[in-house]
Amino acid sequence: MTIQDNFSLKKHNTFGIEAKARQFVAVHSVEELKTVLQQNLNEKKFILGGGSNMLLTQDINALVIHVDLKGKKVLKEDDDFVWVESMAGENWHEFVLWTIDQNFGGLENMSLIPGNVGTTPVQNIGAYGTEIKDTFVSCEAMQITTQEMKTFSKEACHFGYRESVFKHEAKDQFVITSVVFKLTKRNHKINTSYGDITKELEKQNVVTPTLKDVSNAVIAIRQSKLPDPKELGNSGSFFKNPIISKTDFEKVHALHPEIPHYIVSETEVKVPAGWLIEQAGFKGKRFGDAGIHKNQALVLVNYGNATGQEILKVSKDIQAAILKEFGITIEAEVNVI
Repeated sequence: MTIQDNFSLKKHNTFGIEAKARQFVAVHSVEELKTVLQQNLNEKKFILGGGSNMLLTQDINALVIHVDLKGKKVLKEDDDFVWVESMAGENWHEFVLWTIDQNFGGLENMSLIPGNVGTTPVQNIGAYGTEIKDTFVSCEAMQITTQEMKTFSKEACHFGYRESVFKHEAKDQFVITSVVFKLTKRNHKINTSYGDITKELEKQNVVTPTLKDVSNAVIAIRQSKLPDPKELGNSGSFFKNPIISKTDFEKVHALHPEIPHYIVSETEVKVPAGWLIEQAGFKGKRFGDAGIHKNQALVLVNYGNATGQEILKVSKDIQAAILKEFGITIEAEVNVI
């Protein structure tokens, strides 16, 4: 392990923002992680995974520890289910494709989400009707100050919509080192009801979809709407879809009867943030090198040399416009640093 000074993070964040780490080190095993934490007890630390869910608005005056733990294995199985463990540094999409190749079901709707496995429980990532919590069993995490390992059960993670204990009570206290998922081996629950999956399968002439068919459909949809971070800097969906009270929704609906929505409960309604942003006239707009993607209003992009501050300003302008026009507050899904 080599600790490097004044290290560029441009290639370590999917927005492609130029920012410097005061110090940087990559760890490739739990032992290396423990050693780095022990040897730098009094240093301020910043834990970095795949860099896919953050907007760097400044240099990081800390020791940046890049978690690059690799490996995946089957822990146990029975006739119906398999328990699979993935180390935190595995690329999420590659891990999903691996599970599909093994005919393990449950993650296919979350194909092509950027980032690494270790950060998936933090956000309780989700797409097309599924979330991490649906297949999550537990995760192992190292306590930063004591280097003790702790197992977080599904219940202990307090999962919510893009929420978990790691964004609240346990924030900045642990480094997730591995995650265990319980997946199906047979009688897969194929979920094609959300978004455009059914339409995409019809386009591909698929009548009885397999796990791979669903994954391919999701990939095709995402590629048609979302830019590849390697070609155009972005962090996927920048904003959460707001969940508002039924009373507030009825007020908005009266003024905008065409507003798409999803019933969450008897008292709550989810509204697509992308639709709100598009209605407010931001889709495809560009402000210098910062902008909103032409195909998906939820995605803010870096056209080349935008700073994090410039992208942050665009996001705040969008939030202010949505609040003014619809009376709805939309929150960033991306961590602003």
